[in-house]
Amino acid sequence: MSAEALLKKGKGVLTVEESKAVLRAAGIRTNRSGMAGNPEEAARLAEEMGFPVVMKIVSPQIVHKTEAGGVETGINTAEDAARAFTSIVKRAEAYSPEAEIKGVLVEEMAGGVEMIVGAARDPTFGHLIMFGLGGIFVEVFRDVSFRVIPIGERDALDMIDEIRGRAVIDGVRGQRGVSREGIAEVLLAVSGLVERNPQIRELDINPLMGDGDSVVAVDARIVLEGVKGDG
Repeated sequence: MSAEALLKKGKGVLTVEESKAVLRAAGIRTNRSGMAGNPEEAARLAEEMGFPVVMKIVSPQIVHKTEAGGVETGINTAEDAARAFTSIVKRAEAYSPEAEIKGVLVEEMAGGVEMIVGAARDPTFGHLIMFGLGGIFVEVFRDVSFRVIPIGERDALDMIDEIRGRAVIDGVRGQRGVSREGIAEVLLAVSGLVERNPQIRELDINPLMGDGDSVVAVDARIVLEGVKGDG
């Protein structure tokens, strides 16, 4: 299904693969991935991706995949990929027996600085866009910046500069930093995507991984609130 068709599906939550397809159509780079429907497919996809890989449950009803035991990282062999498929599905079914399990996503791993980009509709201001560092920075320190959509290049660069953990993006203690221009391109692409498609109620890229000039959306979630005429 094309990105345009996905965005016209009506109310609901797009899967990770569907969300990433929409992002790619908007010009945002994503890591390689494939959907496995059984352990044998998981092993084959993992070998094609090249090790190590990450595997994640795919279910519209399971939003917090880690809490459901639906994520395994650092998988280094085809045998481990097959085993992980079975384990992930069993844990997800135990966590949410009513959930529709569409399969397990096999993804190439992406390194670098972990960041987050989001967009959501505010009842007062309309759609807002958010940027911050991922992991503990967003969970504990709430180190994020906001703007009203649409934004321009200056807005995007200012959002990056405003976070308290900016030094991590610049590169600290010998670690490689991330291109501010590369991050800004993602922010501008998300702003444009949401502006063109106001039916997007929420959009999350978490994590967005950056390493030098490479900025890659590793996980994504898009929530639609319906297009005009859906009732």
